[in-house]
Amino acid sequence: MFVQRNSMGTEKKEKMRGGEGIVNFTYFVPNGTEKNARLLAELSLEPGASIGYHQHDNETEYFIFISGTGTANDNGTEISVKPGDLLITGNGASHSVKNTGSVPLVFNALIVTY
Repeated sequence: MFVQRNSMGTEKKEKMRGGEGIVNFTYFVPNGTEKNARLLAELSLEPGASIGYHQHDNETEYFIFISGTGTANDNGTEISVKPGDLLITGNGASHSVKNTGSVPLVFNALIVTY
């Protein structure tokens, strides 16, 4: 399967998981089309925007940071994130992420179900 960028679905979510601002989604493939991949998308947070703290049960989420800078709460530990970093959250763990920089924080997100 080949998917061109201009055919990918997009969505804006406000105050995602109790966070601040808007999270922009570009879905690489429609949700539910790939077995065990609940989400495969690029997310972009404008400066100050965030995804609130939440838990992942029976699945693992991977954040692969592409550009920008921010902070993440990795199961209770506050960390700085930058391009090239990877955050893995699953098996009952929790996380959040916030753009603390002056440009969009962009990352790929993959949720794999068990």
